[in-house]
Parts: sequence; C-alpha cells; structure tokens
Amino acid sequence: MTRPHRASFLVKASAQEPGGTAVIEKEQQRVRKPSPRYKVLLHNDPVNSMEYVVSTLRQVVPSLSEQDAIAVMLEAHNTGVGLVIVCDIEPAEFYSETLKAKGLTSTIEPES
Repeated sequence: MTRPHRASFLVKASAQEPGGTAVIEKEQQRVRKPSPRYKVLLHNDPVNSMEYVVSTLRQVVPSLSEQDAIAVMLEAHNTGVGLVIVCDIEPAEFYSETLKAKGLTSTIEPES
C-alpha cells in the first residue's frame, strides 16, 4: 500500500516580524514506498516426475512446506501454471533462474 507524503506544520514566533507574528513553515516527511512485488511462476512440466518437481521446489524455495510445494506442482499440472511465491525482484529472479537451471520452466511477472 502506497502512502502519500505527509506534511506537518510548525508554528514559530518570529523575532523579526513586528509584534511576534506567527510564521507557518511547512515541513515535509518522506514516506517510503514499498518495493514492487513479483510472482514466481512454475509452468507445467511433462518431462520431470511430480516427485522431482516437489523436491526441487523445496530445495530452491526453502520457505515452501511439503504441502505448499505439492499444491504448486498440482496447480501447474492441472492449469498449466502454478504460483510459487510472491517476493521482491532480486529473490524472484534468483528463484526463477535456479528452477530453470534444475530443468523446470519458470517465469516472473509483476504482482499487479
């Protein structure tokens, strides 16, 4: 979720202004935008066994449980593509390239 810049106001009594007139100064605070997220996708694989796909997913993406890896493999098997993980660009590229190096078909795309 992107947050807009917030502005806060400081009220100062100025010694240079006659009668101590209040001067309002605007002070900007920066709010960090979250980095864009990317989906790592696994495409259906008619070559490798289901067991190989599951074990490879678990090796490459250690945060996946056995059940999660099975669910990703079945989603790819049944629909043609399975969602492996959503993360920042660097780990997404790493996961996708490592899956490819192990003989699986993988792509990344913005989460949108």
